[in-house]
Amino acid sequence: MNPAALAPWACDPRASRGRRVAQAPAPPRSEHQRDRDRIVHSSAFRRLVYKTQVFVNHEGDLFRTRLTHSIEVAQLARSAARALALNEDLVEAIALAHDLGHTPFGHAGQDALHECMRECGGFEHNLQSLRVVDRLEQRYPEFDGLNLCFETREGILKHCSRRNAERLERLEPGGPAWRFVHGGQPSLEAQLVNLADEMAYCAHDIDDGVRSGLITPAQLETVPVFARLRECAQADHARLEGKRLLFEVLRRLISELVGDLVGATTAALESAAPADADAVRAAPPLARLSPALRAELDELRRFLFAELYRHPQVTQTTDIARTVVSELFAAYRSAPAEMPADYAGTDDAERAVADYIAGMTDRFALREHQRLTGRRVFGGAA
Repeated sequence: MNPAALAPWACDPRASRGRRVAQAPAPPRSEHQRDRDRIVHSSAFRRLVYKTQVFVNHEGDLFRTRLTHSIEVAQLARSAARALALNEDLVEAIALAHDLGHTPFGHAGQDALHECMRECGGFEHNLQSLRVVDRLEQRYPEFDGLNLCFETREGILKHCSRRNAERLERLEPGGPAWRFVHGGQPSLEAQLVNLADEMAYCAHDIDDGVRSGLITPAQLETVPVFARLRECAQADHARLEGKRLLFEVLRRLISELVGDLVGATTAALESAAPADADAVRAAPPLARLSPALRAELDELRRFLFAELYRHPQVTQTTDIARTVVSELFAAYRSAPAEMPADYAGTDDAERAVADYIAGMTDRFALREHQRLTGRRVFGGAA
């Protein structure tokens, strides 16, 4: 990426707000390339391969994981960033790191851990992702964490409760939590990743849902955007059916979403004309979809919530997953010596337990649960 080719409102790596611990440059890499490389080589990133999205790890090898999801988000976001002359390396770093703090078992694990931590500040996976890159990774002699640039850390903290944001702002004035206290937006690169995240999971959850048999192409015909794109695909390929038809519809969906994102964001930028990246932060959200496609995507999301995420089979699995996380928390809280010494010896016992569980893969959590309780909750867990 040539910094000179960036749009005025892009985050220029030469003008980064820097790292919490100052480090000398590492040419020929830019600062945000360096962040991306640190993320890819982290232990937390490797563990994403065994953390699931909707389907728990034992249910099949071809369903999306947090790792494949993060790669898909990075691909979509980089495509849009290139068209908009934004900082592709920063976009990729944010996308690859945005789920590092996710618990095992997807949102079910997060909800269970939040309930366990309710009296101790709760649990937020975006905040945990920041905690991973700021503190929990231990790879360098001079500091804890990965010591990433402000711009990458800002993008990782996609959401944050007011209480936790105020706490972070007291510890690091003007840091990544500033906007949650004082108002404002993250960089345009971060805004782009947020939308790419939503676009990616809508598309790949359709694929996984059909593959699992929990939703059918006939059900998808009730979703206007799917029906519209299916008609277009069959108009161009009259004999197309089955998996090839589904993949063609999803390909068209992704292409239309990315193209619309670029077009609507370009129009918003032309109207707002921000002078630089800080002007983007002071403006309303500028990365966006057109109203028509936004409405279609929202309808698709409602369908997925009703027909897939709340499907009785998924609910049964996630109920078990919540029990696993809750019982692991109780077991480690009552017997900290069952955790590694790095976690067992800390002053904040509850947060240490949350850190340990959040870092687990699905299959390791299931093995630990069986070891500590003597119960095997899924037939193929061990």
